[in-house]
Amino acid sequence: MLFFAGYFLSAMLDKPVRDRSGRHLGHLKDLAVRCTEKFPPVTKILLRIGRGQELTLPWDQVRNVSAEAITLEAEREQLSPSSLAQDECWLAQSILDRQIVDLRGRRLVRVNDLQLAYLGGAVRLVAVDAGSRGLLRRLGLERAALSLGRLFGREVSGRLLSWEHMMTPQPVSAPLQLAFGSEALRRLRPADLADIASQLGASDRATLFRSMDEETAADTLEELSPRLQVSVLNSMDDERAADILEEMVPDDAADLLGDLPEERADELLELMEAEEAADVKQLLSYPEDSAGGLMTTEFVALPQNLTADEAIARLREQAPDAETIYYVYVTDEAGRLAGVLSLRRLIVAPPDRPISELMVKDVISAPAETGHEQLAPLMAKYNLLALPVVDDDGKLLGIVTVDDAMETVLEERKLRITGGLRR
Repeated sequence: MLFFAGYFLSAMLDKPVRDRSGRHLGHLKDLAVRCTEKFPPVTKILLRIGRGQELTLPWDQVRNVSAEAITLEAEREQLSPSSLAQDECWLAQSILDRQIVDLRGRRLVRVNDLQLAYLGGAVRLVAVDAGSRGLLRRLGLERAALSLGRLFGREVSGRLLSWEHMMTPQPVSAPLQLAFGSEALRRLRPADLADIASQLGASDRATLFRSMDEETAADTLEELSPRLQVSVLNSMDDERAADILEEMVPDDAADLLGDLPEERADELLELMEAEEAADVKQLLSYPEDSAGGLMTTEFVALPQNLTADEAIARLREQAPDAETIYYVYVTDEAGRLAGVLSLRRLIVAPPDRPISELMVKDVISAPAETGHEQLAPLMAKYNLLALPVVDDDGKLLGIVTVDDAMETVLEERKLRITGGLRR
């Protein structure tokens, strides 16, 4: 079969289709590809053959593609109609003009055109044109724009992105549903995924999160604004939502549940594992703008009767479950905060040295009811990366990390500025 290299879908759409004898059959309306391959092969063609009439044929019935027309292998009477398979999707209907994810560029791109080429014994979808040249091509203005560009010394550049780095759509109705699972998503940073998700409409955003495993979804959800977090969680069934909440750090999960209607929040807490739910319930019991409401319960605390060597062994067990390990906190038999030591001091200490002799006993801490506006200045004054939170008896409840403390300051400042603008 003859096929010109570098063809674009826009150049093929509405092209006349003829049978082997040259008789006119109709015009090309769409091409289908098998979505599950790295560079999807073209598998079907869709013809518009009359008013409101369409005909789907296998691509292997195409004999030739030229600048003037598409010619088929068989005569009109010998054509064998086909239909779309489960793993196939129409390019114009499902992909063209859609927003899809460029995994390499970690961004959302608009599909202005699609490039096809003969590759590996088949005509395949090889690239997305996400630039203005793709739009000009579809409007029939590409040549004029190129001529004007040369005249004025300006280049009309294309923006071709290899299809292998695109988030591949599933057939027909779900343009952002992944065909290759969530492995590709794990290669993107949660902040990048959150940027992409925030640019999508509610339906496509929900589809994107359905494509993620629970850990990736939790990490990405933590990076979204509270409004979008609620929107995403509301798009999930309760079981899925509860599983993702379990993967989130407790303070972020508590903040999110606090933004939900009380009835739904209670339902999700009931579906969560008991241990994770208990941590979140504890955080929800404190005012949102207090140290207790901002703290995380994922921290490292060791009993003061350990030696340095025993403490390091215990750290290996506890570290995977901790949100951060800025400091190692030391508690007495009743769980009261007794001291703090740095990892460096612990590592260089003699193995048999008791950590009670290594720790700093004068620990800066905050009661759980401390207002959020006091936390950042306190941490700045003493150059703390994390601030321990204690109850009235001095029992260690959690820690407020510096990023959470600063976030509350920035949010408050933002509200003041926007409030001032409104006035």
